Amino acid sequence: MFENHQKSEVDALLKSSTEFRSLYQRHQELDSKLRDADLGVLPMDDTTLHSLKKEKLRAKDRLVHIWDHR
Repeated sequence: MFENHQKSEVDALLKSSTEFRSLYQRHQELDSKLRDADLGVLPMDDTTLHSLKKEKLRAKDRLVHIWDHR
């Protein structure tokens, strides 16, 4: 996420905003879990999978909002 932006800008926001940092870390964690579930490494029922996908999307939406209003 934020691959198209300057790393220094992302790093600055990660250092200055605890909310952004927390959401960014959670988004990364969810991304990893969902990737593992997709590969079959992490067994997961459909309800849990759907819930994690929704949480990841909410985190992304909030991250983009914070980024746009920095």
